[in-house]
Amino acid sequence: MSRDRALLERALDRGEQDGGNVEFKERLSRDVHLEGGRRESLAAQLRHRLLSGDGEATYVVGVTDDGGLAGVDPDTFSETMDVLSLLAEEADAHIEDVQTWGINDGLVGVAQVREGGVLETDDEHVVVGTAGHVDHGKSTLVGSLVTGKPDDGDGATRAFLDVQPHEVERGLSADLSYAVYGFDDDGPVHVRNPNRKADRAEVVQEADRLVSFVDTVGHEPWLRTTIRGLVGQKLDYGLLTVAADDGPTRTTREHLGVLLATDLPTIVAITKTDLVDDERIEEVEREVERLLREVDKSPLRVSRHGVDAAVEEISEQVVPIVETSAITMEGLETLDELFDRLPKTSQDTGEFRMYVDRSYSVTGVGAVASGTVMAGEIEAGDELLIGPMSDGRFQEVEVRSIEMHYHRVDKAQAGRIVGIALKGIKESAIERGMVLLPRDADPEPVREFEAEVMVLNHPTRIGEGYEPVVHLETIAEAAAFYPENGRLLPGDTGETTVRFKFRPYLVEEGQKFVFREGRSKGVGTVTDVHPMD
Repeated sequence: MSRDRALLERALDRGEQDGGNVEFKERLSRDVHLEGGRRESLAAQLRHRLLSGDGEATYVVGVTDDGGLAGVDPDTFSETMDVLSLLAEEADAHIEDVQTWGINDGLVGVAQVREGGVLETDDEHVVVGTAGHVDHGKSTLVGSLVTGKPDDGDGATRAFLDVQPHEVERGLSADLSYAVYGFDDDGPVHVRNPNRKADRAEVVQEADRLVSFVDTVGHEPWLRTTIRGLVGQKLDYGLLTVAADDGPTRTTREHLGVLLATDLPTIVAITKTDLVDDERIEEVEREVERLLREVDKSPLRVSRHGVDAAVEEISEQVVPIVETSAITMEGLETLDELFDRLPKTSQDTGEFRMYVDRSYSVTGVGAVASGTVMAGEIEAGDELLIGPMSDGRFQEVEVRSIEMHYHRVDKAQAGRIVGIALKGIKESAIERGMVLLPRDADPEPVREFEAEVMVLNHPTRIGEGYEPVVHLETIAEAAAFYPENGRLLPGDTGETTVRFKFRPYLVEEGQKFVFREGRSKGVGTVTDVHPMD
């Protein structure tokens, strides 16, 4: 017998012995357990279990009346969790965690139910995208901000964000990672241990104001991932790190260019100030100021002008600069105050829309699409469209449930980074760059569009058929350019037709994008679209 199964059976034995807050169910179905008086009876039973367990109850699913481990198929397990979620909502509770085991070609699951309704997400929620050269302390700074703990000099707080084993081993982020902390009337609400889902969920539940970080990648080979993080999320602010011992680099310039090309108000954090003397800090700040002025931005030193001035002046043109150290915690209180007071900048316009950034499958739940809600609002039970598929069609799906930073929520509004469990589609059919829309939407897939572009860097000229990678929302796809005047030179701004090489996407007029190919880079705005026939 496996160790996990042995642990499960010991839990079952204890549950049979003391009853109390443990309830055994083989399955729950909408047709049977939500009809007539069954729903009220089962909700009352759940309230009794919560009362017996001081606000916590355990539901074991896939178990027969005599305590045998029967197991149920994944679809039945998913439906059972849906029904249990509705019963919990009626009992003013929510499902906090679910663990599953494979038994007899089926599933047995243990769901932890906790008193307290599912989180409402209508509080102000600011989303910040980080950028900066590799080893300039992005992840370490964010780790210290969200935990309120100093780094040990070896990247201990960075480990809270690097989620892949090779990232932890090498000390380099290779994919987007996410972090959250918040504020209440008493100040910052920190995460005790970001590696624990329950601790992150607790911050989401308790804070009056949330700050989410989309932590991007500083290593040059993963520039496309950084662009995806800055372009494909509904960000309110950018946070660019520049290490005091190294100063601005070519990567710093590239990341700054992407931030400013998307018209994102940005803060520059001078990191690692504990490693150098005051003279070097002053020198690096002057370098950053020169770099900002080169792109027609106005630097604002917070140490000189104060937080009030930074909050009032930050914009697409004015860039506050803060001196920080994750080891001494210098400057982190300043960043706390800024993130507590800065207004949300992204606007919620139109009906629900979310571009898919990631997809994955959860045992007992099914396909999950994650990303940032770009507009509107989504609720569990909503009927949606997802697509376009490679042939241009959109598929109908239903929202099973929504999670935000490991906390299940009843709905999510624009700007929230969420995972949406979907019914009606397999995870293998979901691709990054697809979009979720209301069922009654009439989306038109686009293979070709017109754009105004600016060439930031290119060794020669851009002619017809030039094929960079276009980053638009979460889309990252090779596309051919056909300039209106036949060519574009470095520094030029001009009109071009852009055609995706492999498949269609949902593209709309006014959307901004970044294109790159090798060291060649540029930015653009969609001016017109050509829907597929």
